[in-house]
Amino acid sequence: MFRKKECVAMLLAGGKGSRLYDLTDNTAKPAVSFGAKYRIIDFPLTNCINSGIDTVGVLTQYQPLVLNEYIGNGQPWDLDRNFGGVNILPPYQGKKGADWYKGTANAIYQNMNFIERYDPDYVLILSGDHIYKMDYARMLYEHKRNNADCTISVIEVPLKEASRFGIMSVNDDGSIYKFEEKPKVPDSTKASMGIYIFNRKKLFEYLTEDANDPESSNDFGKNIIPKMLANGERMFAYPFEGYWKDVGTISSLWEANMDLLGEEPVFNLEDPSWKIRSRTATEPPQYIGNTAVIQNSIITEGCEIEGTVINSLISSSVRIEKGAVVKDSVIMSGTLIKEGASVTYSIVDENAVIGKNSVVGADKSTTKNVTVVSAGTVLEDGMSMIPEKTSKKQK
Repeated sequence: MFRKKECVAMLLAGGKGSRLYDLTDNTAKPAVSFGAKYRIIDFPLTNCINSGIDTVGVLTQYQPLVLNEYIGNGQPWDLDRNFGGVNILPPYQGKKGADWYKGTANAIYQNMNFIERYDPDYVLILSGDHIYKMDYARMLYEHKRNNADCTISVIEVPLKEASRFGIMSVNDDGSIYKFEEKPKVPDSTKASMGIYIFNRKKLFEYLTEDANDPESSNDFGKNIIPKMLANGERMFAYPFEGYWKDVGTISSLWEANMDLLGEEPVFNLEDPSWKIRSRTATEPPQYIGNTAVIQNSIITEGCEIEGTVINSLISSSVRIEKGAVVKDSVIMSGTLIKEGASVTYSIVDENAVIGKNSVVGADKSTTKNVTVVSAGTVLEDGMSMIPEKTSKKQK
């Protein structure tokens, strides 16, 4: 019996994530921890299944071990399907040899055979380093309603930040008449979110042409989108108004974590209508000691807290001993913060040890830099990791 899928999602998860520095030394960016009990890739995977898209190709390349292990058979996201489900797609040896993914477009081009297995009418392209909740089914509905060849999800950004994005200029009906990748003088504030829906046949046509162009960067933003626009294809912007954060830098990752705190957080993960799925191990309840002080923080199962935690996110199996103070920080799983230590305005990666009376980070009023402690670091008793203070000129 012939079977097909209306839409297949392709999730680009192979980037090196160099702007996350130590956090991605041994881990692909989408596998970086977020929100005390999630990883970044949980969000696009959750969005797919909540949107009725049950076939997802995850294109990996850089340091994929943790990511591959985390995704597994896709069961936590209801993506363990006999036909479809989640599939890990690393670069592979073909008839013409093996080749690393050269760019976002080339990564999809190398996996056209995977897409063809499901004979979809539409292909959804996603990035693996964004935090957001989005119903892709609504975007697909608009794509079909507009009889579009390509639909690009856009979000309004401040004009002063627009030069960091691919910027769309649109007509009243939402059709795109101009696209510029990181323009020096932007004439619009509609920024591409890196989320695209293509008609499959049209996509394959442009990917093949792009692959045969030796001058191309093989990138959607630099090559495919501008070429389609120049050729007069039907291209539409899909406006998105919810929370969306590109967590490709240390500061943006810290900010996105902080957006989860408070009685009315900027980004709410407790919405029962859009449950965020993740692969979480069963942990015992938190232990909060008599000496513990906790203010405006998220404390995950399996933690032992005897010190002070203020405005912070504490992942599973973290121990914070008596007299230790954690403030404005993200502490990832398995970390030990010993007696008398101070951690401020920092991200501490998994399984680190912060020694007795050590000092990590500085108050955010005195520095613009988030301090990062890499996974497995052992900071000896009394040692310090303090960033340079921000000068008045820098402020």
